[in-house]
Amino acid sequence: MDTYVVQALENSVQAYGSIEQKDGNGMLRQLTEIFAGDGAFLDKVSLVDRVFDDFPQFEELREITFDLLLLNFFAADVKKLEEDYLESDEWEEIEDRTIDRGTELLNVLLYLRECADEQIEPQLDDYLREFLLVDDDEFQDEHRIYEPVIAHQILVDSSYAEIAKVASKISEDHELAELFYPIMGFFYEQHPAAEDLNLYVRHSANPAFDAAVYQLLVAYNH
Repeated sequence: MDTYVVQALENSVQAYGSIEQKDGNGMLRQLTEIFAGDGAFLDKVSLVDRVFDDFPQFEELREITFDLLLLNFFAADVKKLEEDYLESDEWEEIEDRTIDRGTELLNVLLYLRECADEQIEPQLDDYLREFLLVDDDEFQDEHRIYEPVIAHQILVDSSYAEIAKVASKISEDHELAELFYPIMGFFYEQHPAAEDLNLYVRHSANPAFDAAVYQLLVAYNH
């Protein structure tokens, strides 16, 4: 299992449980065992879903945990498979069956992994234009999804309060509605101190989830 994925998973569950005052240790142990196991990817997906069915108080974390499971597959599991596995018919079928799973958080995590590999500091403008290619005509879906972020890039030089204010105006059915605040919060402050985290939670409309995502990103960023 990828070390940074482990840290991200632990920080996410612990942050959520702390604010909701729910004990996530049992769930975390089960998830860690599944992530570290040798099972096929879809089998792991089923097992992770079963864990969340058993711990409904952590339901909000189901899809971002799927993101981490997929990231762990790319970082660790795929090394045990054939070199061209990601171009195989089997993997294409897996992609088709999981197309509706996960969130846009996966793209941010993949970008952070690339930054770590290239030893560069993550930056919002770089993420949008060099990683997502939002200015390229061939990637207009990404441009549409990230339109609220593109329009408010200046927020990375503002405050959690200002980010939260803009987040509250995003339509609930937008793909980034839940993730706007933690993603922008992360690019605003990638190495938050305890005081920063308290301020971040204070301005959140959904403290447990927002803290879980923020802590996940901070832990994975290395």
